[in-house]
Amino acid sequence: MKADADQNSIVYFGGKFMPLREAHVGILTHALHYGTGVFEGVRAHWDDLSQELLILRALEHYERWKQNCGILRINVSASPQELCRITAEILRRNNFRTNVYIRPIAFKSAQRVGVAMDDQDDWAIIGMPFGEYLHVDKGIHAGVSSWRRIEDNAIPARAKICGAYVNSALASDEVRQSGFDEAIFLNENGHVAEGATCNLFMVRKGKLITPPTTDNVLEGITRDTIMELARRELGLQVVERSIDRSELYICDELFLTGTAVGIAPVVRVDHRPVKDAAIGPIVRQLQRSYFDATHGRLGTYRKWLLPVYKTQDAAQTTPDLHETSVA
Repeated sequence: MKADADQNSIVYFGGKFMPLREAHVGILTHALHYGTGVFEGVRAHWDDLSQELLILRALEHYERWKQNCGILRINVSASPQELCRITAEILRRNNFRTNVYIRPIAFKSAQRVGVAMDDQDDWAIIGMPFGEYLHVDKGIHAGVSSWRRIEDNAIPARAKICGAYVNSALASDEVRQSGFDEAIFLNENGHVAEGATCNLFMVRKGKLITPPTTDNVLEGITRDTIMELARRELGLQVVERSIDRSELYICDELFLTGTAVGIAPVVRVDHRPVKDAAIGPIVRQLQRSYFDATHGRLGTYRKWLLPVYKTQDAAQTTPDLHETSVA
């Protein structure tokens, strides 16, 4: 799915709220030429029962974002808690009553040519209505890409570094030109790493298995969410270990996870069926648990959720949040 934001929607950029149509960067911006930016992806789910918009694990996302910005020496001036408040205010100002994708991005903002980095940084947060990233009702067909996953000593995959996503774009384009829905990367050691934009899990002999973060995968927050749900709600043993490509062809179930995609069952890989080419029982149970947890139906996981509209009164008692106090 491609999501286009309304140009009149309110975003946060340059220390203030403004319409998206007024948020611009120059064509000499360092990040545009050299990929020197770090972004995040955060989901907010609309719950019809409570008439509430719930941001999923916002604090963890912003803690990860600031940590990963440090890899490129990019300074995000606001604290994770302040970033959560700004995000909730963006969603309120836009009066979103649907599922939303939130895109924080920080970048080297110098207007010049020259690859060396300096201390000129800027950052923004954008929210937009966002439905399904992949159509997953009947499962998806994935293909192993000929492009290898980037190595940590080249560009760290554990951080959402803008320039690194050329790797994902090449793999996605390759497999989609070949008729697949999503790409699967191998790393330089030949082990399965992850999807082009999401983490990977398989089920074998009743165990849930996922590659370790040392196999050049994103340290996914949705990945962590699924691992906790699998252990606590389904009683599954979760194993982090390297996965061989051929295991994808003989596993019992296979699925991808990520902020945008949620849980995407894979029913075919490289024109081979996964088991009987149907969505398996463990994936279906995890989908139900994930939906219930992200929509506030499971009390244990409400700690993960930041309600947007129930915090409105508190936000209104903080006048500087409505203007430009975060510099």
